Amino acid sequence: MAADLTINDEILWQILDDQLSDRQVCELIWMRLGYQPSNLKFDGHSPENPWPAGPLTPAQWREAYPSAPDFIANRPPVVMLTRSIPADLKQLLKDELGFKGYRIGELQPRLTRRATAVSWLLAWRRQQMSV
Repeated sequence: MAADLTINDEILWQILDDQLSDRQVCELIWMRLGYQPSNLKFDGHSPENPWPAGPLTPAQWREAYPSAPDFIANRPPVVMLTRSIPADLKQLLKDELGFKGYRIGELQPRLTRRATAVSWLLAWRRQQMSV
C-alpha cells in the first residue's frame, strides 16, 4: 500500500516520472490528511475502495470530502490541495527537488496534478520536520 511509503525524494520523483499509479499517489496524500482505509472488502467489481475521513482529518477536508477525493482525476480537490500549501513552501518542488517542470508536449492535467501532489507532499514533509 502506497500510504505506508516514507516520503523521500525517490518516491517524489517516482510520482513526477509517472512510475506510481494515480491511486498510490492519492493514498500517500489521503493517509497524511487523516483519511483511513475502508474496512469494506474489495469485491473485484468496483475500482473504488473509499477511504472515509477519520478523526485526524482536518475539518475543511472532512466537510468538503467525507470520503477521500481523487486528486489526480478531479480538479476541485487538487485546487483545494494547492491552496492548502503555505505560501512560503510553494517553491519546494523547484528548490528542493530541482524540478524544472514538464515540457510543453507533456503538459496535461494529469501530470500537472501529480506535480501538485508532490508539492503538497514536500510541504507536508517540511512541516513534519519542524514539529
